[in-house]
Amino acid sequence: DLSLLRFISAELTRGYFLEHNEAKYTERRERVYTCMRIPKELEKLMFFGIFLCLDAFLYVFTLLPLRVFLAMFRFITLPCYGLRDRRLLQPAQVCDILKGVILVICYFMMHYVDYSMMYHLIRGQSVIKLYIIYNMLEVADRLISSFGQDILDALYWTATEPKERKRAHIGVIPHFFMAVLYVFLHAILIMVQATTLNVAFNSHNKSLLTIMMSNNFVEIKGSVFKKFEKNNLFQMSNSDIKERFTNYVLLLIVCLRNMEQFSWNPDHLWVLFPDVCMVVASEIAVDIVKHAFITKFNDITADVYSEYRASLAFDLVSSRQKNAYTDYSDSVSRRMGFIPLPLAVLLIRVVTSSIKVQGVLAYVCVVLFYCGLISLKVLNSIVLLGKSCQYVKEAKMEEKLFNPVLTATPGKPAGKQQGMFKSTQGISTDENGSASVTSQPVHHKENMPSLLVTSNSDQFLTTPDGEEKDISQDSSELKHRSAKKDLLEIDRFTICGNRID
Repeated sequence: DLSLLRFISAELTRGYFLEHNEAKYTERRERVYTCMRIPKELEKLMFFGIFLCLDAFLYVFTLLPLRVFLAMFRFITLPCYGLRDRRLLQPAQVCDILKGVILVICYFMMHYVDYSMMYHLIRGQSVIKLYIIYNMLEVADRLISSFGQDILDALYWTATEPKERKRAHIGVIPHFFMAVLYVFLHAILIMVQATTLNVAFNSHNKSLLTIMMSNNFVEIKGSVFKKFEKNNLFQMSNSDIKERFTNYVLLLIVCLRNMEQFSWNPDHLWVLFPDVCMVVASEIAVDIVKHAFITKFNDITADVYSEYRASLAFDLVSSRQKNAYTDYSDSVSRRMGFIPLPLAVLLIRVVTSSIKVQGVLAYVCVVLFYCGLISLKVLNSIVLLGKSCQYVKEAKMEEKLFNPVLTATPGKPAGKQQGMFKSTQGISTDENGSASVTSQPVHHKENMPSLLVTSNSDQFLTTPDGEEKDISQDSSELKHRSAKKDLLEIDRFTICGNRID
């Protein structure tokens, strides 16, 4: 017999058992725990990545001038030692000289750009127009960064390519002018960004700064509700690291310009401090919320950030080997899209125009400051190298460092590549059989291009699945690689998330 009272009684006394769907509720609880772990794991990755960017940035101011001086000294004194080698300079020395010349030329070109006129021109615009301009500058910065490293790499390879090969380029001089033009234009773009941020800091009602910071939360809408894989998330993490470090340098430039206008009054620094904290806090909050929900919607665990950190550490450690194919600053540029040259040109331009050096004591302070920068760079590099070795060991990547695998060259079977590699294992090992991470690269004969060992980091991160099956038939090795399959495919996505076929 059905009645209203029996229905109400059943509703009040009805029970259920959650253990009947234990897997579902356990998964929900793990998602909550993952979101709680995201801030800690993400900030550990960001902290490590920012110091990698700082190491590459300090390299431009500290060791690069010394390396350029040594390269020029070798070039001048070369007749005294005789031509024992076909090359006048080593490829790394040629690249150092090119970087130094580009920095000097772009620095003098930046003197023709009036910062004060640009500031008043931007300040006269409306708030909405400045908001649109700032968004356009962020998009343009990402696009020009992705293309700029290709320009610099093309210049370095054109200048150091063996002469015996068939010429397939337009020449070193056109590539050099393209690189100078790129660094100059990118430096101007970053200057406009810094000027817009400076205008927002100096606005009376802070409305522009609030609107610009709210733009960060719009980024959540554009990324959270999209499908993400681990490799896409890795590229986004690298982009966030680069963006956060660039914002720190822009805030430094804004503080320098404001302190100069107020005659370096320390009290004005406390006026800027709340705005600086608001910018930094908004960046951290947006990154945490964005990554927390991306990992939640795509069922990605928080442990993936330790894999990303190990991948960045692998790049640093592999750049110290004898068969390293690039300087680590260039590796950071490719991985994160952070190119230190334009930012360094702008910072030098702002510092030299804001601080006047007069008198012997001032020059002594400059020398002491330069020595302090070198000490900071060396200390940072030592700590990073030690931490990177620790992360590589924790991720069990040592065999990738000491036993590099050759990728199959087009037109040649993988078996021949393996046989050739067995005959050239002495390239990357010492007498004791272990690879060196501190020695300089050894110059090999140019008539043996097929014996050059492919970069370890590239092989570890970019080898397609189809090539993995052709490289080795060892079942145990394939089993080891399958555990790291997601990490092996990380570099097959660009900054924008497009697959590289």
